Amino acid sequence: MRILVQKFGGTSLSTAEARDHVIGHIQDAIANHYQLVVVVSAMGRKGEPYATDTLLDLVKHNGENLQARELDLLMCCGEIISAVHLCSLLQSKGIMSTVLTGGQAGIQTNDSHGNAQIESIHPSRILELLEQNHVVIVTGFQGKTAQGEFTTLGRGGSDTSATALGAALKAEIVDIFTDVNGILTADPRIVEDAKPLVRVSFSEICNMAHNGAKVIHPRAVEVAMHANIPIRVRSTFSKGEGTLVTAADITGQEMNKVEDRFVTGIAQFTNITQIQVSAVEGHFDLQLKVFKTMAQNQISVDFINVNPSGVVYTVFDHEAERAVKLLKAQGYDPKILSGCAKVSVIGGGMNGVPGIMAHIVEALTEEDIRILQSADSNTTIWVLVQGEDMKKAVRALHHKFYLYM
Repeated sequence: MRILVQKFGGTSLSTAEARDHVIGHIQDAIANHYQLVVVVSAMGRKGEPYATDTLLDLVKHNGENLQARELDLLMCCGEIISAVHLCSLLQSKGIMSTVLTGGQAGIQTNDSHGNAQIESIHPSRILELLEQNHVVIVTGFQGKTAQGEFTTLGRGGSDTSATALGAALKAEIVDIFTDVNGILTADPRIVEDAKPLVRVSFSEICNMAHNGAKVIHPRAVEVAMHANIPIRVRSTFSKGEGTLVTAADITGQEMNKVEDRFVTGIAQFTNITQIQVSAVEGHFDLQLKVFKTMAQNQISVDFINVNPSGVVYTVFDHEAERAVKLLKAQGYDPKILSGCAKVSVIGGGMNGVPGIMAHIVEALTEEDIRILQSADSNTTIWVLVQGEDMKKAVRALHHKFYLYM
């Protein structure tokens, strides 16, 4: 069978007009002789009747006593409503379809309610229905434990459901439908001339997603990357092919033409605080004490620079006050700078290429933007800037690397 997995997010299902586009994409896939699995999110966003956040608001005023197991039961309702509604629309068009919950589709997880990890997928029931030419609609964002309890997969869960099912079914491709036409070189709300990317590598889109691009969750990309299942990020509202996400070692002529540049895109992450802790002369355990304190108190750290004179790192703004109190209790006098932004320059082609950092410094210096901190990996260079400089920095870097062309 030629199996295609399509995933539709909440905005793709929130209105009758949007759902008409969804039906069109399903009909196109059937016309192209695909056996089809459709993964759905809850309809709409917060404030709309069946969105997950709206369902959670039903119980919030009753206090914080509801257990995680029961919260998962509640959060699963949005996807179930969405799936059944889509099923009824398909059947009204004469398209045979069947709804399966995540658990019924064979997604087995651990028992970490609210942020469960997929342990295995047994898709035999899906395959049976595909053999009968049914469109199989699967509720995203959820699975079940070995004991049959409902679980939810946490942030980005529907994307992860789609790519995990694609891997288990050995799908030809996984289509992630959103409200934008693929992955762009930068956030179009900041950079007006941001351009759609025809193709990116798994590692590039992982870095873009980890660093603030919200088109697809990095956890979902990692699942597809390990299984080597291509992903297309497409718009629900157009017939365009969007952006193909695939392995970096696919280097045919077309790939070379698309990636004839060192930098692929610019991403940004805001609302972070820089913390500097200086070492006391003769004390050599500062690094251990600082990071052990953060770990023991579940404070996520990032952008870490360690040197003999001390440590510099970042935390989310909302964790900064607690982090400072913990450090002062250890006898340290941390210096903080809140409201910062991390701007990332991402590109699989820049590894080992001299001059990339010089271009970054030049672009930001020309705009009088001070670099507070920097770090790099094989495919990404990060710079920390003050929050008010973030948009200017993103635009300057986008222009410096000719991403508008």
